[in-house]
Amino acid sequence: MHTGLKITAFAAGLAATFGSAYAVGGAMDPAVAAKESSHQDGHGAKDRPTAEKGAAEKGAGEAPELPGGLQISQGGYTLDLSTPRVEAGEPAELRFAVVDEDTSRKVTAFRREHDKELHLIVASSDLTTYRHLHPERAADGTWSTPVELPEAGGYRVFADFTPDVKNAEGVTLGADLAVSGDANPEALPDAERKVTVDGYEVTLDGALRPGAGSELKLEVEKDGKPVTDLQPYLGAYGHLVALRAGDLAYLHVHPNGEPGDGRTKPGPEVSFTATAPSKGAYRLFLDFRHEGKVRTAAFTVHAGGAAAGESVPENEESAEHGH
Repeated sequence: MHTGLKITAFAAGLAATFGSAYAVGGAMDPAVAAKESSHQDGHGAKDRPTAEKGAAEKGAGEAPELPGGLQISQGGYTLDLSTPRVEAGEPAELRFAVVDEDTSRKVTAFRREHDKELHLIVASSDLTTYRHLHPERAADGTWSTPVELPEAGGYRVFADFTPDVKNAEGVTLGADLAVSGDANPEALPDAERKVTVDGYEVTLDGALRPGAGSELKLEVEKDGKPVTDLQPYLGAYGHLVALRAGDLAYLHVHPNGEPGDGRTKPGPEVSFTATAPSKGAYRLFLDFRHEGKVRTAAFTVHAGGAAAGESVPENEESAEHGH
């Protein structure tokens, strides 16, 4: 089938170009991808975190963990995506489950974080299509959500959650999704400090730094006036996800402050702290709610270099090259 060949060629090209740690959607059978990802010693599945294990790892001097979303199995859990392929531009339903590797059973107990038990992100490999979905969980642990993706090509599905078990840490698992049709991947958009979405202007201040936390401030305006009545969304006045170009490593960054804490204002500025795992290009997606509707503003930034319109101090630049 010509369509399948187009998608496979696109995916294979991405894998060859970026040397990514994941199996690109459509280029590998999902079952094979799951099996290989869960058997990457030191870079794939790992035991649930415990104090003893953490101490042993530090003593052994193991390499730091990979960023989230690059593995289908991690922390003793596996993302089982039962909808590995959909049609471009057609309504579909994504179905998946989080499987406990110790029991081989679907997980049914999750901690609520940012108002949800689980956050599901779907992004195209070229980072031009982004969806933040809120799936529903059935009693047996099967999650489902409607989705319609406009463009064909390789996509990545991210499940961000924390199991409701003692000493559990947050986990972000990733699986490949192929969207059938004629794939025409786009170049990564240029880095800009200001973007417009649905009549709102969102301005980015700050830079993403590799290996170090940094503050990112996003200011929302409408019709040239600051928006000072943002509405809470997922327990904050904004929700920010960062994805690394190429392999789509996932950074779920945290807002600084929350509604009702006595110090965080409902706009126009929303502040986050983020750490980039490496130098390179990233795409930031800010979800914010105003007048009852959620909108998404997207930015391209470069970690380890200047943000759009920003110069890097000479001492910082030297320190970065030293690492």
